[in-house]
Amino acid sequence: MTGMNHDYVERVNTVIQYIKDHSSERLTLDELAEQANFSKYHFSRIFSSLVGVSPVAFVNQVRLDNSLAYLTETHRTILDIAQWCGFESVITFNAAFKKRFNRTPSEVRAELSKNSNISLLVSKKQEELFPPLRYDDNRNTSNFLRRIWDMNISMQEIPEYEVAFVRHVGSYLDTQVAWNELGNWAFGHDLSPLHQYFIGISLDDPHAVEENHCRYDACVTLPQGFLRSEEGNIQFKRLAGGLCAVYSFYDTIDKLAIAYQTLYAQWLPNSEYDADDRPCLEFCMNDPAKDAEGKCKVDLYIPVKRRI
Repeated sequence: MTGMNHDYVERVNTVIQYIKDHSSERLTLDELAEQANFSKYHFSRIFSSLVGVSPVAFVNQVRLDNSLAYLTETHRTILDIAQWCGFESVITFNAAFKKRFNRTPSEVRAELSKNSNISLLVSKKQEELFPPLRYDDNRNTSNFLRRIWDMNISMQEIPEYEVAFVRHVGSYLDTQVAWNELGNWAFGHDLSPLHQYFIGISLDDPHAVEENHCRYDACVTLPQGFLRSEEGNIQFKRLAGGLCAVYSFYDTIDKLAIAYQTLYAQWLPNSEYDADDRPCLEFCMNDPAKDAEGKCKVDLYIPVKRRI
C-alpha cells in the first residue's frame, strides 16, 4: 500500500491485525468496518481496493494459513483444526483448503511424511493465488488506466430524488433487462431523459458478494406530484442527497469496475474525504446501444463527507 494516505493505511492495518487476532471467531463486515471507522456501506470496496482481496477472502486466507501451521506442526485431528481456525464445518474447511492449495488437508498431512518441503511448496502456491493489485505497475499502461490515474474529480452537493426503479439481481454486466423494463414504463408515463435523470445503483461490491447475488437498481427520477401506482416490477424510493465526488466515465461497461476500484484505492485515500453511508449513483448520460463505439457515458457520484 505504498504511497497511500497514512491515515487509510493505519485504518486498514488495524482491520488486518484485528482479523489476525480474532480469526477463530465469527467476524462480520459491520464489525470489521467499525474497527477502522469506515462507512459500513463502502468498507468492503475500500478494503478490496487497497488490499487486493475482499475482507471475507482475507479472513479465509488467515484462517487457512493458521490451519496449515496446525497441520504441519501438530497432530490434532482435521475436525479440531477446522474448529480452531473458525470454520463452520469440516466440509467447508476441506473445500476452502483444496481451493486454496489444490490439496486436501489430509493430502497435505500425508505428503508431509514423504516431503519435508511441502510447507514451502504450499506457501509458494499461496503467493500465486493472491497477487497484490497494483495500478502503478508497468504492466498496466493502457490508455484507460492512465486516464483513471489522472482522473479529474469535482465536488457537488446533490438534492434528494424521488425515483421509480426496477431491481436486477445477478451480474452487473446483465442489467439491460431491468433498464428495458424501466424504460418502457418511463416512456408510458412521459418520463424522458430530456427532463429526468436515469440512475443506476450498484448495491453490492462484487469482491464481497457472489456475482449472481449482486443487486442493482435501474432508477428514473420522478417529477414533483407524480402519482405512483403499482405496475409489474416497478418500485419507488427516495435517494438521499448530500456531498458527492463526481467522476465522468466514458468507456465500455466492463471497465466501470476498474474505475470504481481506482477511485477507492487511489483518489479517496489521498483526498480530504471519507466515503459516506449512501450508495454510489451512476447517472447514465447515454444509451451504449446507440453509441458508435458501444461505450457508456456515466457520471459516477461517490458519496463523501469531509474527513475529521
